[in-house]
Amino acid sequence: MIGHVDADCFYVSAERVRHRHLLGLPVGVLGNHGACIIAKSYEMKASGVGTGVPIWEAAKICPEGIYVKRDFRWYEVLSRKMLDVVKRHSPRVEFYSVDESFFQARSWTAKDASGLQRELIREVGVPVSVGIAPTKTLAKLISDSVKPFGYGVALTESARRELLEGLPVTEITGIAKRSAVKLASHGITTCDQLAAADRAFVRWLLTKRGEDLWWELNGTSVLPINVARPVHKFVSRGGSIGRASSDRQRVAAYVVRNVERLVEALDHYKLVCDQLTLSLLFRDAPERGQRVSLLGSTSGVEPLRQAALWLLPQVWQPPRAAVHYMHVIAGRLWPRWQSQPSLFDQPALRDPQQDTRTAALETVTQQVNASVGRFALRSGMTTPLADVHADPANEYDICDIYGKSCF
Repeated sequence: MIGHVDADCFYVSAERVRHRHLLGLPVGVLGNHGACIIAKSYEMKASGVGTGVPIWEAAKICPEGIYVKRDFRWYEVLSRKMLDVVKRHSPRVEFYSVDESFFQARSWTAKDASGLQRELIREVGVPVSVGIAPTKTLAKLISDSVKPFGYGVALTESARRELLEGLPVTEITGIAKRSAVKLASHGITTCDQLAAADRAFVRWLLTKRGEDLWWELNGTSVLPINVARPVHKFVSRGGSIGRASSDRQRVAAYVVRNVERLVEALDHYKLVCDQLTLSLLFRDAPERGQRVSLLGSTSGVEPLRQAALWLLPQVWQPPRAAVHYMHVIAGRLWPRWQSQPSLFDQPALRDPQQDTRTAALETVTQQVNASVGRFALRSGMTTPLADVHADPANEYDICDIYGKSCF
């Protein structure tokens, strides 16, 4: 059997652990720019506020609401405490996301699931929902269906069928809007219909990923519990830049900031890349992205910054379009010890003094930032983002919580 633990309204629950007066009140957690709701309590949800709603609209819908900036450093503290509690009960645990984990559940009953809930409340202070089933997909469907603070165990065939009956396929992790449209075009809109469909047809329609989900829905476990994070195919940093902007300097500053964040991640995973992609999403124009091959494998700030800034004017079209989101993506990844030098980047063709200065500067930057604070030393090109760096909420993001298998 496989168990799934999913925290209820995790960001809000985490805020309530340290601010007990928020219990029972309508609470909304704001994104890093303080503009939109990224999480809300059940009390706020009941008033009609949805995820992604701007705060000025949420305040009209729920004027009695309390709004707080998110704090992923604090959320990580509680997330890892939750993980430690689950690991005491199982030999195999997957850190799936900041508020979810899967675990091997040997002979678990409803009483065991309820006991785990009580233990997490007592030791961490965060309410969770728990699902126990033969597969990861079924376990997650159970925990989602019993929220908030519920638990369920599907040990029998009849319990599995009851769980799936009439449940929209979009409730399945891995079935997004595009896959749901494909299934609907063939009359498959619910989980029980997908489980009853022909397996070969599902594979043809949704590839191997869809076939895996078919097996899982039918009670055969094919998705393993990953005790270590799967190997990266890409590493990306980016996201919203707040208010959409057509200011070239500000957008370039965000590009450089995201390159610095990307280098942090590559260094953490001890990876280098051969390719860099810059993607821009516009408020009033289609998304555009381009990639460039690098002169050899690297995780250095300077070559990646130069590559990203070289891509920026090519991707930013039409010239006056307002950028809303961006992503800087490292591709063709290699373990650092397997990196391949380029024929065009040989030591004989470079200035050794410049290489030494660059390496020394990056080392000092890492040491100072590790000691004083993240981004204490940063590129002068990020000067237009003084407001961003001045806000502590921007120092740490969900992607900075390492080890999660889903991100």
